Amino acid sequence: MTDYRDNEHIKTLAKDLSEKRIDRREFVRFATLLGLSATTAYGLAGRISGEAFAPAARADTLPKGGTIRIGNRIKEIKNPHAYSWGGYDSNMSRQVVEYLTFTDDKGVTHPYLAESWTAAPDLKTWTFKLRKDVKWSNGEPLTADHVVWNLKRVLDPEVGSSMIGLMSSYMLKDDPTQKDAKGNPKQVLWDANAIEKVDDQTFRFNCKVAQVAVPEHLFHYVMAILHPDDKGVFQVGSKGTGAFELTEFEVGKKAIFKAKKGYWGGDANVEMIEMTDTGDDPTAAISALASKQLHGLVFADPLQYDALAALPHLQLYSVPTGETVVLRMKVTEKPFNDVRVRQAMRYAIDQGPILQVALHGLGREGQHHHTSPAHPEYAELPPFKRDVAKAKQLLAAAGFANGLDTEIFVPTDLPWGQVQVESAVEQWKEAGIRVKINLMPGASYWDVWTKVPFGSTIWYHRPLAIMTYGLAYRTGAPWNESAYSNKDFDELLTQAEGMIEVGKRREVMAKLEKILQDDGPLVQPLFRDTFTFMDKRVKGFSMHPTNYFFGWKVGLAEA
Repeated sequence: MTDYRDNEHIKTLAKDLSEKRIDRREFVRFATLLGLSATTAYGLAGRISGEAFAPAARADTLPKGGTIRIGNRIKEIKNPHAYSWGGYDSNMSRQVVEYLTFTDDKGVTHPYLAESWTAAPDLKTWTFKLRKDVKWSNGEPLTADHVVWNLKRVLDPEVGSSMIGLMSSYMLKDDPTQKDAKGNPKQVLWDANAIEKVDDQTFRFNCKVAQVAVPEHLFHYVMAILHPDDKGVFQVGSKGTGAFELTEFEVGKKAIFKAKKGYWGGDANVEMIEMTDTGDDPTAAISALASKQLHGLVFADPLQYDALAALPHLQLYSVPTGETVVLRMKVTEKPFNDVRVRQAMRYAIDQGPILQVALHGLGREGQHHHTSPAHPEYAELPPFKRDVAKAKQLLAAAGFANGLDTEIFVPTDLPWGQVQVESAVEQWKEAGIRVKINLMPGASYWDVWTKVPFGSTIWYHRPLAIMTYGLAYRTGAPWNESAYSNKDFDELLTQAEGMIEVGKRREVMAKLEKILQDDGPLVQPLFRDTFTFMDKRVKGFSMHPTNYFFGWKVGLAEA
């Protein structure tokens, strides 16, 4: 555990808290990233602020036994390191394979498979110690060799992991002697010792540049620690360190998990988890909950809210987040390669009415820069207001004096996202922007979501906005679906990623947000509150802002 008396970064955070430049939540969030235990960080925040401050109390005991039945989309799960659906696929594999760190529903990062970590003063060297009591399902102890194998695998461009978007700035470099499939220089570890095994229980990152969010990156949902013997494939029978084993799986239908004995974190309370595919139709899940075939949903759609809220045996769980659906344009495709067209698409939108129609007000307006007020480094810019006349002027200057005809591809497995698009299309008409909606089944859309010229894509919450920026807008990142590339943006993002002082990072974030408003590839009307409903028999559940479900944390009371 880091001793805050010897850590200049934590001293800086403490000073910022005492002088009210940051609040207690922000202090705890960043102090724990630097290795301070959550208990110590909460206590220190309370002492500095002069007010009692502690994590929410949890029940010591939960009901034992039974099978909990959860509604989810049962998508393919073979390659966890290349998942693109955190709320669906990883909620299945995470019952079996686990993560080095754990970021809770308050945004505070805790030890998990790694029991502790320390950061060098320059934030370039991060040393992690593994728990000694963790065993795989075959009885083999977890070692640093297993972890290093996973880290190197996710950073191999051939795997296609989104971890590259998070970590490339501090862990990778371009190698001009090797070419990728597109003929570009291949990305490789910036140094042969960038990921270092120190001993059987210790590994280290030796980073190219400073990075503040390494522990949070390790909880990104594709960073599950897999057993090397399984060669990156997850399926029935795969080895895991988690509380459950996957015993049955069928795409589009079901996934069944059985609790195992001797879990290092304490045996699970429930004996089984049954996940059932609820399909694209939101009414199917409503019916299943109303008839008590299901105990809850991994997460609910706003179009289900009123019906589920009316069921007396259900309880609502909700949290503000950075979850959003962006209407993104591929900047390498006409007409979106013209920044004036991209700007016109934004100026033709009034976010407020779309928020009401798509989310029934269960969220907040977006500002077309993909940073949410739920993010600690959010920088408040002047509100982005609709200006239809300006949109028309921009289009005319781009050669579309008579308006613009285009097409947007929209998945049908996200009902509120579809409603958002329909509302935006009506608003665009006033500016002479005629947009045809091409509805696609989710299974088809998510095969091409990075390829369509204009698409509607959900982005889930990340604890820090700089994580989202690295995933979605950094040049060359696997999830950079818009092919956006801006040298100034990349340089500022790398700068922000190495800053512990929240105030200074907000100054840089303001510049990043403004770049996306002026030059970026997105129209972003809103952020949503993510929520779900659970049967009141379900105990110990809390809504995670990224829709993660942890089967080992819940119990099921008798009917």
